[in-house]
Amino acid sequence: MSAFVRVLPRISRSSVLTRSLRLQLRCYASYPEHTIIGMPALSPTMTQGNLAVWSKKEGDQLAPGEVIAEIETDKAQMDFEFQEDGYLAKILVPEGTKDIPVNKPIAVYVEDKNDVPAFKDFKLEDSGSDTKANTKAQPAEPQAEKKQEAPSEGSKTSIPEAKKTSDTAPQGRIFASPLAKTIALENNISLKDVQGTGPRGRIIKADIDSYLENSSKQPSVTSGGPAVASGAGASSTPSPSSTASYEDVPISTMRSIIGERLLQSTQGIPSYIVSSKISVSKLLKLRQSLNATANDKYKLSINDLLVKAITVAAKRVPDANAYWLPNENVIRKFKNVDVSVAVATPTGLLTPIVKNCEAKGLLQISHEIKELVKRARINKLAPEEFQGGTICISNMGMNNAVNMFTSIINPPQSTILAIATVERVAVEDAAAENGFSFDNQVAITGTFDHRTIDGAKGAEFMKELKTVIENPLEMLL
Repeated sequence: MSAFVRVLPRISRSSVLTRSLRLQLRCYASYPEHTIIGMPALSPTMTQGNLAVWSKKEGDQLAPGEVIAEIETDKAQMDFEFQEDGYLAKILVPEGTKDIPVNKPIAVYVEDKNDVPAFKDFKLEDSGSDTKANTKAQPAEPQAEKKQEAPSEGSKTSIPEAKKTSDTAPQGRIFASPLAKTIALENNISLKDVQGTGPRGRIIKADIDSYLENSSKQPSVTSGGPAVASGAGASSTPSPSSTASYEDVPISTMRSIIGERLLQSTQGIPSYIVSSKISVSKLLKLRQSLNATANDKYKLSINDLLVKAITVAAKRVPDANAYWLPNENVIRKFKNVDVSVAVATPTGLLTPIVKNCEAKGLLQISHEIKELVKRARINKLAPEEFQGGTICISNMGMNNAVNMFTSIINPPQSTILAIATVERVAVEDAAAENGFSFDNQVAITGTFDHRTIDGAKGAEFMKELKTVIENPLEMLL
């Protein structure tokens, strides 16, 4: 029997830019007509995600706009809203599964409730889920019967393309069983040197044993020193001592993405830093005065005022409020100022954005920052709330031990400001009784992309920022 297949893009109605690829399968063999639901892309940069929670159970009715699962992306845990009427017939991927590629089948839904029981023992290969129309669906071969020899000409045409993709391990990842990892660690073996023979190239215990056996047969190499085994000695990972105490924490998707982007920034951006000691005495007095008359309606922080001060300085020096876009061969200077505010969360750093700060007052900026920070710490930000921004602020002033630090630029932005702790400093004052007085100062360090903003312009931006902070009434101009 033949199966007719269509590829349909789906866009969620939620505020999130959600795109999910669903494979429409009209099968007239063993199963009633049904639809395979693919792993959705819940952000423009998402290539894989974790299935945190299923909000629906098998047999539950589905309605447009209802949340059927919670998906953990590289930056947040987001709701996956389904956009069709029907019933959840089969869950193919259990909750808690990590690193699921976008478009990989995760569930099956049907339009008729009476069809749900037919999918009790459903497996993906039973649907003949190929992406070619009018091709014959073939069930997948059991893993134990797979051979290394080349397939025949006839088998090449019957293997579905989608099946090939899902059976191929993602590049850059090494799959190994826990036992294989333990034996490799004990024998100081790098898994990169071992060829896996398990499902999807997974490294199993037999592969490690085979590697050790082959290594022991090879002669040791000597050159006037002690012999070095070709297998164990090649590993760069030190073997822990028997008395070592440690904990291995799996690298989460979020930490992996953060690592990649920070490495991209440090290796790809010719950055430089400009630091300045700035008096915040008048800024603190303004904050104190405004909060004193708030009557519990609001409570401004120093960070709220600094975001507004950065906005004013960015309007005066637009070079700092710009993107470097080599693919478009342009430097994009923004007229609006969208300030990314770095927030530490239990799972990693997020930068929620306060948009159009040039058109907002301190009260609105303060309310938005508090709301964004609150949702960032529980991973409830939508992608458009943390992706983008034209300039960034990272404030570690709440930590009294930080006198000065630098931050890494978040591309394609060109500027990030690092705010240190407020310090009480003695300064010369001829009018004072002892010839000096105390001033509240903070070290602010700007990191700039030299491709977008030259050193002189970077210094000019820091000068304007110092002027606004030391004369905070200029924020009203």
